[in-house]
Amino acid sequence: MSSFVLNARNQNWLCEGPSPDAIEFHRGLSGYKPTELIPLPQIAAELGVGQVLAKNESDRFGLPAFKALGASWAIHKSLQKLGDTDSVTIVTATDGNHGRAVAKFSKLFGHKAKIVVPPGVHPSAVQAIVDEGAEVSRVHGSYDDAVAEAERIAKSPGHILLQDTAWEGYEEVPSWIVEGYATMFSEIDSQISGLGIKGADLVVVPAGVGSLLQGALAHYRSEKGLLKTKVVSVEPVSAACIQASVKQGNPASVPTTTTVMAGLNCGTISSLAWPFVKNGLDGAIAITDEQDIVAAKDLANMGVFAGPCGASGLAGLRSVLKNDEARQALGLNSDSTLVILITEGSDANPVPD
Repeated sequence: MSSFVLNARNQNWLCEGPSPDAIEFHRGLSGYKPTELIPLPQIAAELGVGQVLAKNESDRFGLPAFKALGASWAIHKSLQKLGDTDSVTIVTATDGNHGRAVAKFSKLFGHKAKIVVPPGVHPSAVQAIVDEGAEVSRVHGSYDDAVAEAERIAKSPGHILLQDTAWEGYEEVPSWIVEGYATMFSEIDSQISGLGIKGADLVVVPAGVGSLLQGALAHYRSEKGLLKTKVVSVEPVSAACIQASVKQGNPASVPTTTTVMAGLNCGTISSLAWPFVKNGLDGAIAITDEQDIVAAKDLANMGVFAGPCGASGLAGLRSVLKNDEARQALGLNSDSTLVILITEGSDANPVPD
């Protein structure tokens, strides 16, 4: 059953904004172009709001997910820090899209990649990683177990870890990954402004370990003019570590089971993300696989082909806006502009029938 938890926070909290360097780096890469911001008038009418806009990350640098932004920037920064070096092997654990992005940009920058996957990752997602030239290994257990295995492999000579979650003693690389996501939110601002709208009233962010969520909060809590934008997370009920952390008031780990939202199947919040979540997040949604599949199929009928993680924002919106108390707490009305992030296309992870 879906659920929503409101985060009682200081509404005036501000943080340091993300570095603009990653944005300039991405603009300089071959194949860069802003991804689409697609109006969904049918959904706006259904939910009784002014506009619902979908930021469609299903084609980012030729990959079917937003993860290219964080992986490319973090690999660039890691190699820059190493200086002149022979070929290295870049290691990461993944539920699918992050691993494929690491594989692609490792190869592009002239290096090898080893990718560790837990159970539940769709075979087509694993094959896509292999097709990018990476070596794939599997672990039994959870995503957290895959992260531990990637960390072990990366201790070998000539290997470096490029993980998109942080823990004590491992924070620099995850912070670069988060910086890479600034490009997406900068584009959204420009695109909304181009529609004559003075900013989004609500942005719904799919959350696994919370790195993309951290990127969103680093953006929307960095200037007073952006504070009006409410930010809520959405995750599977079977892996709702963000919601559990908000409830506890402290970082939480939760047991996980298999979900169609494989990229969100994470049981432990990133240590770097937690301060942003605690101080900047307005609420946390947990949705069921059934709600997510319905949302994905409805988006497909509107010509937006989202994978399960990409459809979670719509499922989350429906869950929240049909709750009058949550709607009121978030200050949403018939004039509100809402943004969902289509973080992956159906080519990344097919939607089950």
